[in-house]
Amino acid sequence: MSRSSFSAVALAVAWRALHNAVTRPALILPSIIFPLFFLVAFAGGLSRVGDVPGFDFPGGYTAFVFVWIVLQSCAFTGAFMGFNIAADFESGFSRRLLLAAADRRGILAGYVITGLVRSTFTALLLFVAALVSGMRLEGSLLDLLGLLALGWLANVVGTLFALGVALRMRSVQAGPLLQTPIFLLMFLAPVWVPLDLLSGFVGAVAGFNPITFAVEAGRSLIAGSATGLPLGYGLLALMALVLTGWALTGLRRAEAAG
Repeated sequence: MSRSSFSAVALAVAWRALHNAVTRPALILPSIIFPLFFLVAFAGGLSRVGDVPGFDFPGGYTAFVFVWIVLQSCAFTGAFMGFNIAADFESGFSRRLLLAAADRRGILAGYVITGLVRSTFTALLLFVAALVSGMRLEGSLLDLLGLLALGWLANVVGTLFALGVALRMRSVQAGPLLQTPIFLLMFLAPVWVPLDLLSGFVGAVAGFNPITFAVEAGRSLIAGSATGLPLGYGLLALMALVLTGWALTGLRRAEAAG
């Protein structure tokens, strides 16, 4: 297949998905409302956690939880791409698309592009909301762009995982399978307090959770220290690489099912 065929399919799928999101706000509101709720609940209701002994994050508690909320919102925006393609299978559109696409890998790329655009919009909205709520910035503009890049990687991971599940199930009834693994990974990380202050089961699991290293890298960026970046970016990139194979094999299964 030619590169132009791949690009044409990817852009067509992305354009349709983004157009649907703009014309049907109900499709994107959940991926915006929930992160904003987390920001209000954590930065407001849990702000006293920042006063506990051992908590010395430079940007304060709002900046501390903001990083996790951005990564969580990006990952879950990716998960919603799975709902999109599953709904397209139920309506019959995806089956027609599989027949018409010159390079079917472009279908996956189109949903990945859509997820990146939507996650960027959500991350910018969260940034504005966090500034309004009093978040202090210690990092530079370059550091903030680095945090956004981490969010993009988290989004690609969430999108590829969800696409792999949706292409195998081809039904919106796969909803719990699309969300639960991402939910567990995100919440078994140092969400409310630093890793050093976690104990018990969550503390033990968080120490091996790849999302933990991404969150820690993001927090170092917003604090202006930029530490642990190779591990944070590298683990997310490795997950994306593995899940590319997961999504491609899901695409082959969907093709074989007709």
